[in-house]
Amino acid sequence: RGNYNAGGGAAFAQFLNSHCVSQNVSAGSAVLEGDHYVLNGTKIFITNAGYASVYIIFAMTDKAAGTKGISAFIVEKDFPGFSVGKKEKKMGIRGSATCELIMENCIVPKENLLGKEGKGFAIAMKTLDGGRIGIASQALGIGEGAVEETIKYVQERKQFGKRLSQMQNTQFQLADMHTRMKAAQFLVYSAACKKQAYVEAEMAGKKGESYSADAAMAKLFAAEAASDVTRRAVQLYGGYGYTREYPVERMMRDAKITEIYEGTSEVQRMVIAANLGVK
Repeated sequence: RGNYNAGGGAAFAQFLNSHCVSQNVSAGSAVLEGDHYVLNGTKIFITNAGYASVYIIFAMTDKAAGTKGISAFIVEKDFPGFSVGKKEKKMGIRGSATCELIMENCIVPKENLLGKEGKGFAIAMKTLDGGRIGIASQALGIGEGAVEETIKYVQERKQFGKRLSQMQNTQFQLADMHTRMKAAQFLVYSAACKKQAYVEAEMAGKKGESYSADAAMAKLFAAEAASDVTRRAVQLYGGYGYTREYPVERMMRDAKITEIYEGTSEVQRMVIAANLGVK
């Protein structure tokens, strides 16, 4: 139903879509009944929930098969049995809605199965690799923005008869902040290039080189760098940094989520260690 790009694992651009991996990719069940599946379960912390027209839902079609029993479905917001639950009151990223999704005997046409039954986990993991580069880019933008705002502020703010920018501690802090974000930029760009090479190889019918570890390293470093840099920015602003008069307090709140969603920093370390053969 609808005009879908099934090969890409998401909806075409005319739809605002939401990829519902949630905290547990196997949460929920899907049972085939004739020409449709019946989905039951809930998904939490879903970005764009309530605003998206199309959702990619992962559910168990064969619980006995473990991760090989997970399948992916294209679910439209007006399908019977599909509803949006409570909206989360978040610390940061308040510009996007984060809600719960509820499926109570949700009717999904058989043709809305994405790929084949049992391939949902593989789809989710591939999507996460690319998504982690996206989150790393988000962290990079937040961190770089904090550096830029802080440079402007310290060149204007005066303490003890001179600008904050003239104080050695301020200069040292900004040097560290800029260096961390520049290092993050290189990791993010490198991971993005690796992904592009992978996509081009796959499109040419060749086996692309995995970029999972590159994506994990980019997200880990950029997210932690952004959190550190925004915290330092607030500190350099002093009392004003703790007010909403300036943007750095929002940047600090927004940066924190990049260490959590699309896989926590701890998960990224696990991915990196596994790539090194550490068990």
